[in-house]
Amino acid sequence: MVMGLGGALFEAIEFADGKILNANFRDYRLPRFVDAPRFETALVDRKDLPSAGAGETPIVVIAPAVGNAIFHATGIRLRSMPMIPKGLKAKDK
Repeated sequence: MVMGLGGALFEAIEFADGKILNANFRDYRLPRFVDAPRFETALVDRKDLPSAGAGETPIVVIAPAVGNAIFHATGIRLRSMPMIPKGLKAKDK
């Protein structure tokens, strides 16, 4: 879920004059523990289903959920990621 929040709210490659400005983890903004809400995990032991890839499925719904929450709160529909105010760069958050 935190990976999904990263794509929705933080992660962005920044360019200037054809060069990547945030090419390393010092400058590329990733979510931190303080950025993530508390969430509860429920582990399900299913012998009939393979567990491989079980963590990727929840990532898909995070960005739309964040976008819908922003729309519900502000009435503004954001359609690109990261969903940050204009003029603010991902690393400034």
